[in-house]
Amino acid sequence: MPGSTAPILVLGGTGFVGRHVCERLVRAGHRVTVPTRRAANARAIQHLPGLSVCEANVHDAAALRRLLPGHGAVVNLVAILQGTEAAFERAHVALPHTLAQACMACGVDRVVHVSALGADPEGPSRYQRSKGRGEAVLQAAGLRLTVLRPSVIFGDGDRFLHLFARLQAVLPVLPLAGAGARFQPVWVEDVAEAIVRCLPPDARARASQGQILECAGPEVLTLADLVRLAGRHGSHQRPVWPLPAALGRLQALAMECLPGEPLMSRDNLASMQVDNVASGQWPGLDSLGIRAASVHAIAPTYLNPARDHGLALRARGPR
Repeated sequence: MPGSTAPILVLGGTGFVGRHVCERLVRAGHRVTVPTRRAANARAIQHLPGLSVCEANVHDAAALRRLLPGHGAVVNLVAILQGTEAAFERAHVALPHTLAQACMACGVDRVVHVSALGADPEGPSRYQRSKGRGEAVLQAAGLRLTVLRPSVIFGDGDRFLHLFARLQAVLPVLPLAGAGARFQPVWVEDVAEAIVRCLPPDARARASQGQILECAGPEVLTLADLVRLAGRHGSHQRPVWPLPAALGRLQALAMECLPGEPLMSRDNLASMQVDNVASGQWPGLDSLGIRAASVHAIAPTYLNPARDHGLALRARGPR
């Protein structure tokens, strides 16, 4: 039932990127359905007009087949950054496979899938390999598919720049593995806007079908650059101590042994062997009419609570 009046099903709508995507979709006039294991996870978005929250396990094929009828498109944002081989396979490969089968069975074939720069079935990390295989599953399914590949995503509520700002508030010096890894950080609002523009009734939606779009900001920065930026615009800026590769792997291994999700894993370090920057092989945000915002302009508006948050809207410039 594709069409501009049909609601959009957003998988992963309760996460960091998902919250911004849902807000943008609602602002653009879309009705939105967000499935989640527990309704309490959707507290940040359940107030949005035209948005419905339902409790469902999106990894369950029968649940997806019950959810899909009546929707015009699916946005898949489900992803993990840490985990075992099985966990990456489940989130990044098995779910796209289940989604593709359910979409074809229900006649809902418009899918916008958020992958990652560096996605490659032969990549050096589990994350990159699973992301690459997930893309391949969807591309082989005969869907009207758009794949977005963002670099590292920053913005209010992120677990990236915020994390490094918090660490510098408590540590006198920051030992940093992968300090020279290169990124092209992209603002979460630009990614969310790109998703909206890939969906009807936006005039650019049809042209995005069958495309891979690289979502990257205007600057290429090393991890050390980004850590220093986070400290400078947070409460403290500490010296950064780049770790040799062997010591960095030991640090990551030690972090994996701590309770909870590690700050950095050996798989993260493996991902950083490949520059996380746009290749230029595929269209970018400008193909959707989006002028990507600079991390230098946006980060100060949320890392320092004393700053005027209206600066973020002014910094992004005309669309």
